[in-house]
Amino acid sequence: MSTNGYKRAGAAIGVAVATGAALLLGTGVASAHVTAKIIGESAAQGGYTKITFRVPNEEPTAGTVKLEVRLPADAPMSSVRPKAVTGWKAAVTKSKLAEPIESHGAEITEAASKVTWTASPGVRINPGEFAEFELSVGPLPETDELVMPAIQTYEGNKVVKWDAPPPAEGAEEPEHPAPVITLSPAEEDEHGHDAATPAPAAADADDIENTASAASTSDDTARWLGGAGLVVGALGLGVGVGATMRARWVVAANKTGDAQ
Repeated sequence: MSTNGYKRAGAAIGVAVATGAALLLGTGVASAHVTAKIIGESAAQGGYTKITFRVPNEEPTAGTVKLEVRLPADAPMSSVRPKAVTGWKAAVTKSKLAEPIESHGAEITEAASKVTWTASPGVRINPGEFAEFELSVGPLPETDELVMPAIQTYEGNKVVKWDAPPPAEGAEEPEHPAPVITLSPAEEDEHGHDAATPAPAAADADDIENTASAASTSDDTARWLGGAGLVVGALGLGVGVGATMRARWVVAANKTGDAQ
């Protein structure tokens, strides 16, 4: 191929790559929503899980400096804990419940209504980047899905609300959909009861009796060994005293013989 041919081929490839990159970037910007995911864990009703919010930056010149996630009031969770993120401060806001809920035998009258992450000075999600924010939550409510509207704030106080409810089946996705996670039904054991970690089994009468017997035997053995030790010690002391007295008698006898 001639030099001009190589130049023309290189130019064509460059245009194709640039066009593909533009298409990919365009698609990425169009679909770069704030989303919620369950990564590596289950999300069963009545259980606990970790929700990961992925926040991309869609602005070409401004950084994201704040994220607010609103939790459903009709499906409250008694435990909501954000994971620490370097450079961001997390705040959990609680609100009074219209109806109390029960959790681990206790009545809960208020629950988390929103979680806000605010960037420290000089910290932001840069253009073309994304960040992840995590929540440990539970017990998960008895509902098919959790809809959690999010509000993304950029530098310059530009606000984007990701709060559109999920579309009906077959309908077009809204421009700013709210983050959603799907919950699975509560896990049940073979008897149809909610699965739970069994409590440690209590010891039965035989175990208690065997333990007491072993303790008694061990105690008797220790006493016998202690008594035997005292006897051996006394015998040793007696032998030592006898040896000392014999030595003294021999010395005294020798002195008497020398005197004669």
